[in-house]
Parts: sequence; structure tokens; C-alpha cells
Amino acid sequence: MRNSFRYACSMPDENTTAKLANRFRGFLPVVVDVETAGFNAKRDALLEIAAVILDYDEQGKLCPVETYACHVEPFPGANLEEKSLEFTGIDPYHPFRMAKSEPEALGEVFPPIRKAVKEAACTRAILVGHNPSFDLGFVNAAADRCKIKRNPFHPFSSFDTASLAGLAFGQTVLARAAVAAGIAWDQEQAHSAKYDAERTAELFCIIVNKWDELNGQ
Repeated sequence: MRNSFRYACSMPDENTTAKLANRFRGFLPVVVDVETAGFNAKRDALLEIAAVILDYDEQGKLCPVETYACHVEPFPGANLEEKSLEFTGIDPYHPFRMAKSEPEALGEVFPPIRKAVKEAACTRAILVGHNPSFDLGFVNAAADRCKIKRNPFHPFSSFDTASLAGLAFGQTVLARAAVAAGIAWDQEQAHSAKYDAERTAELFCIIVNKWDELNGQ
């Protein structure tokens, strides 16, 4: 099921947009979480994907702007690890998932990211995630299967909120890091791509904003 959610965040003006491009060396940070049917990006199914676009608001604070999320159908021949499905609680073929094929899902998630990259005067998106090599591996594998030539994400660079939260709060588990940062955590909603991506986005913004305050930015 596709889900686009816009936050009640003050929209940036030209000066704050320029700050975004300058702050991350021309890269647009986009927070991504995926839910999968295993750990092998080339073999196991991608089941959910969510992306949260960030920007600076008129007060100069980095904040989440909009979320794009899709439930994804297993690609033809995909492996489904039973233990992974038990952990996430996802039934890949449940009709109420309203899942999209991988090409359809990426066709809904990638275009707004490309648009945000252009509007922010950035050169490319950079994936922000909690242990992001996992998420980026599945995003890249799905893009390759779909023969997408313009994957908006840098192919291997990323920002890791597990490392950042370990430095800032002494916690590396997402739930514990969120609580340490003052973010409400609902364990019942955890392990959905949309929920985890949005909490990760809050965590990343808090860390960046605190760092900028300490450095007088």
C-alpha cells in the first residue's frame, strides 16, 4: 500500500535550501528503511520500502518533510525465509497489503526523491539508515532487477544512525537510541518500514541539529 505523508514542518526558503546543499557536500540525506524476507539482497524478497525526505525549515532546523512508503510484492523467484517473516509479522501475499510490484513501488518512491534532489540543488541522494548497508543493498538490488538507470542514491556511501546514536547517546539499538533522544517509541508499530524510517529520521535530525547548535551553525 502506497503511503505519502507530509509533516507539519515549516517549509524552507531559498536560504535554508542552500544550507541543505552546503551542509552535506551536495548530497541530499533521505532516510530509508526496508523490510525483507531475509538477509541476501539478491536472493531474498523486498517486502516494504519507506523513504523520508528531509529539509531545513525556516528556523534553520533539519526536519522530516514527507514520507513515501510502499508494500512490495516478492519479485519472481524470490526466496522467503520463514524466520524473517515470523520476525516482521508480514504475510507477503495477504490481499490487504495492497502490495505493488518492485517496478511500481520504486516508480512511486524514486521520483519524489529525484525531485527533492533537484529542488535542493544537490547532486545526488545519500541514504540515511540504521545499519544502512542492509537497506542500501536491497534498494540497489531492486533497482538493478528493475533495470533502473537513474537510481537516485549514491551506490555505496551512506549515513549510519547506529554509529551516530552510539556517539551521541551511547545507544546503538534503534528503539533504545530513540528513547534516549526523547522520541516516543511504540513497539507494536516497530518493524514496519514506514514506522522505523520515520523514527530514524527523527533521530538523525536530532543528532544533526544538536551538533550544529554545539558548533554555532
